[in-house]
Amino acid sequence: MTIMLEIPDSVARAIRLPRNEQTRQLKTELALSLYAQGILSFGKASELAEMKHLEFGILLGKRNIPRQYDEQDLQDDIAYASR
Repeated sequence: MTIMLEIPDSVARAIRLPRNEQTRQLKTELALSLYAQGILSFGKASELAEMKHLEFGILLGKRNIPRQYDEQDLQDDIAYASR
């Protein structure tokens, strides 16, 4: 499934980004926002932003967005590393 987001022309023209960077930057901003709100997981947010996990993690740090990592995540990581 693909979701198409319509942005009014007046808003699109007001975005202060080069035309060729608008889509990528808007997807990155959406990914950051959805992750910060707990709507998207880290992996899916980095996928939406079209970034490697390390790159997305660094961007979260630069934006002061805390990583969402709970006890279950830790247990999952330990189990994965133990295989």
